Parts: sequence; structure tokens; C-alpha cells
Amino acid sequence: MKRIEELRPLSHEHHYVLQLSWKIRTGIKKGVELERIKNYTDWFYKNLLKAHMNAELEHVFPIIGLDHKLVKKALSHHRRLNKLFNDKGSLMRSLSLIEEELETAVRFEERILFKEIQEHTTEKDLDSLKTKLKRGKFEENTSDEFWL
Repeated sequence: MKRIEELRPLSHEHHYVLQLSWKIRTGIKKGVELERIKNYTDWFYKNLLKAHMNAELEHVFPIIGLDHKLVKKALSHHRRLNKLFNDKGSLMRSLSLIEEELETAVRFEERILFKEIQEHTTEKDLDSLKTKLKRGKFEENTSDEFWL
């Protein structure tokens, strides 16, 4: 199913989230110091992911209802990600789990949840999403490109 224009800003951000997953995986594989990877993931979380998840919660998920089983599953992914990004335990464990959870969450939202939401979106929802999901262009943090 083709993504409706109003949800495309979030789908574009999902692309960056999948890139983050790849960057973590690549950094670990290359033996990059885990603190460097964590510094980048913290920056990404603060500068893109938190606002992204809030936009979904406030503007997209209510279209089918926060009690919908698919939304509950997405919110479970969000809670898990929030915990992992704030975990002060083992860096290797946290980064590995973040990498896996990001990929799982994005694939679920893109392939299943957004499809369901699109099928229930009204004209009123579309008008609301047009104004509420305007996003600025993502500016990559190139201060430490550990994945290269």
C-alpha cells in the first residue's frame, strides 16, 4: 500500500531510524568504542526519536484509538525504546537491544500499523495531519561518523 502524503514525514523519519539501527550494528561490528556509539544514539534520541514518537502518540495513533491492539503494540515498542535509551547498565546489551528494537518497531509501524491507520483516516484527520506533522529537514550529526 502506498503511503499517504500526510504520513510521509514520519515514514521519512523511519528511514533515519533504520539507518541508526544500521549504524549501531556497523559500529559494534567494527569494534568502535561503545561510548562513541552511545553518544551518537543519545544525540539521535534527543534530536529526532523522542519528537517522532510523541508525534505518533499525539496525532497519528488516535486516528484508530489508543486502545487499538496495534497501537498498544506500538506503544509497547516506544516504552521499551525509552527504557533502553535511558538504561545505565551494560552498554553492549543496551545498544544491541536498541538496534533490534528500532528495526522491529519501524518494520511493524510501516508494514502493519500505518496501513491500518490509512484505512481509517478521514478527511478531517488528513487536514489535521497536514498541519501537525510538518517536520523540519533532519540534520545529521557528523561530529563522529564512527560507522564509516
